[in-house]
Amino acid sequence: MNLSTFQKISCDRVNSTLLDTIKVLPGHSERLKHAMEYALLIGGKRMRPFLVYATGEMLSVQKNDLDGPAAAIEAIHAYSLIHDDLPAMDNDDLRRGHPTCHIKFDEATAILAGDALQTLAFEILCDYPLSSELAIKRIELVKIVSQAAGYNGMCGGQSMDLAATDQNITQQRLEDLHNKKTGALLGACVEMAITLATDITPQNRQYLMRFARTLGLAFQIQDDILDVVGDSTVLGKPQGSDQAQNKSTYPAMLGLEQAQAYLDDLHQQALQALHALPYNTKMLVSFTDFVIHRTY
Repeated sequence: MNLSTFQKISCDRVNSTLLDTIKVLPGHSERLKHAMEYALLIGGKRMRPFLVYATGEMLSVQKNDLDGPAAAIEAIHAYSLIHDDLPAMDNDDLRRGHPTCHIKFDEATAILAGDALQTLAFEILCDYPLSSELAIKRIELVKIVSQAAGYNGMCGGQSMDLAATDQNITQQRLEDLHNKKTGALLGACVEMAITLATDITPQNRQYLMRFARTLGLAFQIQDDILDVVGDSTVLGKPQGSDQAQNKSTYPAMLGLEQAQAYLDDLHQQALQALHALPYNTKMLVSFTDFVIHRTY
């Protein structure tokens, strides 16, 4: 199976899970429910669910056991985008080529939709069907996502990002920021798949988590680069928004050429970690190449 086919299968599976989850919610607040569905299903690359499915399949985890974690991580990602787009944060009007949630609805509804999607993620992890032998893993899955999404992960990284705006920071500080803001959730995708695997050595776990951390940083650097050279119609959001807000980015710190060189180095590091594994890593190799060379 090639990358595009696997991406479509993964996207269809997680979209179906998310839609089914939203549809069964009671109708006491239809506007909020519509806002949640809008934020979840207006598009997106679904890279995080893909990473859950690709890593899990490589480790022989059944797809049905990956549906819950894949949906949960996408719900967390969608909530973070709603809040990122708010006037108090990045103040963006466009996301995935569509009006952002607070523009489509209103700020109060958008805040509540983000809050509800965050808690929905943990509901999914607690309740979505798992094979009987894996049910004991639920609390570990909740812990992985809560750490990746909270103070020690995405929220902490976002706070660091806000504090770094209009400031000169070190490259180490910028790397720590990105590892938390972007890398933590990508790492959680891989770690959840590892948690559901029944037979993986500590050494192979280390290789996989090294791959995830490297990929997470590479993902963010490519985002930084695309903000400089990308096309808004392809990106689905305004090009140059980081520059306009004077955010700390790798192109701003190193220059575009050096940022690209660092990205190429991270690409090789991620591939080396995959090549050290005794599994069929072809899909993850293809995904890594896609992340590095994507235009959106």
